[in-house]
Amino acid sequence: MASRAGRTSIAWWIDRPARLLVSALALASSLAGVDPVAAQGRNTDPELEALIPDSALADPDGWVSEAGDPVPPESPPPAEEPLATPLAEEGYVLPWPEADPALAEAQQPLEPEAGLAEAAVLPDEAERPAGDERRLSARVTLVWSGPEADFPERKAFEARFERLSAIEQLAGQGDGSPAQVAVRARTDTVLLQRLLRNYGFHDAEVTQQLAADGAAGGAAEGAVVFTIAPGPRYRFGAIALGDLAATGADSVTLRGALGLAGGDPVSADAIVAGRQRLDAALGEAGYAFATVGEPQLTVDHRREQADLDLPVTPGGKYVFGPVTSAQPRFLSSRHLQDIARFDPGDPWKDSEVDDLRRAILATGLVASLSVTPRETRPPQAGQPGEVALDVAMEKARLRTIAGALGYDSGDGPRAEVSWEHRNLFPPEGMLRLRGIVGTREQLVGATFRRNNFKGRDQILTADLYANTVQRDAYGTRTVAFAGSFEKVTTLLFQKPWTWSAGVELVASSEREGRLKGVAAPRRTYLTAALPLRAAFDGSDDLLDPSRGVRAALRVSPEVSQRGGNRVTYARIQADASFYQPAGKAVVMAARLRLGSIPGAALGEIAPSRRFYAGGGGSVRGFGYQQIGPRDMVGDPSGGRSLAEFSLEARVKTGMLGGALALVPFIDAGAVDESVTPRLRDVRYGAGLGFRYLTGFGPIRVDVGTPLDRRKGEGRIGVYVALGQAF
Repeated sequence: MASRAGRTSIAWWIDRPARLLVSALALASSLAGVDPVAAQGRNTDPELEALIPDSALADPDGWVSEAGDPVPPESPPPAEEPLATPLAEEGYVLPWPEADPALAEAQQPLEPEAGLAEAAVLPDEAERPAGDERRLSARVTLVWSGPEADFPERKAFEARFERLSAIEQLAGQGDGSPAQVAVRARTDTVLLQRLLRNYGFHDAEVTQQLAADGAAGGAAEGAVVFTIAPGPRYRFGAIALGDLAATGADSVTLRGALGLAGGDPVSADAIVAGRQRLDAALGEAGYAFATVGEPQLTVDHRREQADLDLPVTPGGKYVFGPVTSAQPRFLSSRHLQDIARFDPGDPWKDSEVDDLRRAILATGLVASLSVTPRETRPPQAGQPGEVALDVAMEKARLRTIAGALGYDSGDGPRAEVSWEHRNLFPPEGMLRLRGIVGTREQLVGATFRRNNFKGRDQILTADLYANTVQRDAYGTRTVAFAGSFEKVTTLLFQKPWTWSAGVELVASSEREGRLKGVAAPRRTYLTAALPLRAAFDGSDDLLDPSRGVRAALRVSPEVSQRGGNRVTYARIQADASFYQPAGKAVVMAARLRLGSIPGAALGEIAPSRRFYAGGGGSVRGFGYQQIGPRDMVGDPSGGRSLAEFSLEARVKTGMLGGALALVPFIDAGAVDESVTPRLRDVRYGAGLGFRYLTGFGPIRVDVGTPLDRRKGEGRIGVYVALGQAF
């Protein structure tokens, strides 16, 4: 059938239902002998009737003949067959409709999403662009090209990208499908561009390639090669700091704290760090209410520069006013002022406010607190304003009941119980009641202690106790009172110098050794002592030092009376320890202790006041007080001089996440009856220690043995404690 030239596809689609309908009606009429017009008038639905033109009703055969067959598309797909219809058997064939250009364009396959197109592997002949190659892993390779490819922070850039890379996170997850790798490669491309801008490369170009076997320079299948052309590195232009000039003479120092100047390479990290330094410098210079706003960076691609606007509002200079407690009966305002390292009228410093906050928490009496600055006098006429500190606190639990059970092969079973109230006598007045029951020791006592007494880290202590002790060297029954005032070092603030002064009043009934199970006669001693101690700590850590030196000297003048005999002497002891790294995993540590008791004969000194050696804090491998002169029945009798030496290597193993360390050690010690050590009978112990490093210090387990063991001495000594041996 002839087709009508010039008929559009849109008209074709509009006419098509009517023509098909009319053709069907004409065919049915001719077969049935029915007039099509009459048939339509009787049977056609009104909606269909509206689709049929009047010309078709007047002359159906002519209208169909005039219209001809529908025109098929100009270039139908070769594989497409004519539409199969029930009329095909009668010779009526319906070809495919003529293609509409707009409709055909809308039916085209969608373009693949950006990045996914690159999921297709590169052909074997693909070549990797030339440049400085850096393979981060089997999955990721960076190729740097261009004159700016080598910049000082490049290693930090690559390490940061490796940590953040979406592709690198596929490791251990089945390495992902090619589609996963492609999508993550697109994410990493965006990441690289952001990181490059972070370092001032605002014109950088990054392309990615996925490698097949043998493609992209021989990279492994599924690997991604990122080619980076950094382009020029932008530099800072103008740097505006808001109202910083209002600080006057301080502005030069404060601007220097920012650490940024025009002409420096642009770096977002440098901006963040400089903002923090400037904010801290303002707080340390007395500007209590200074604010540093968010930085704004304006990039000028024409100049290849970026202007920085950092709004600064100093807000005036201030000094400290009073510290006010919200709970004066719990921790008074005066006590909080004693804890603070500043006095009213001192220049404001943010660091000292933070220090006060930590010190209050360190008392153990406070669960939480807030320290709020409050302006009490504004700056005026060139004079600084005043800021008071309001301290609000929430109490912690103040009472503790503790107990401990233990057994020692030498001392037998031992039980200890204690009760304490840490603020029974505010502020920070603690009362502790304690008791010990064991085969070799019994004790009952009460201790009063006031922390931060008349100043920070100063402790006043009073201890009253009665105890009975049975040792191989002596047995004693004692009633004693001891008081001390000391300046201590703490984990919060490790001080180089500490000191203490005290008084001791001791009444004791003592005997020396036993003869065939029969105790020697007891003697009563009344002793008064004034113990003094000074110490220097130049180490780098209070509980686990690895470098530095420590030294301490203790001198205790004492008066002792036994019956009508009174003697005066002094107990002197000097300690020193040294710490030196020997590589990254080893610390060498050494300790020296010397002691002397001049002024009295050995027999005039109460046995409990003499020197002894041996045990976990002395010469490991030996029992407690087992080194030194012995009496006629073989029990230790103590001496007037002491010498001890220890050497150990603290070796980190990397085991248990780096928490386990091994410590081989050797100790030596001697006790002499003379005033000065003669080292006539030096005893040696050696062994191996284990350290489990925790956040609050190492847990120590030492196993030692005497190197020259004698009859009656144990083969093995085991010692468990918190902290290093010295």
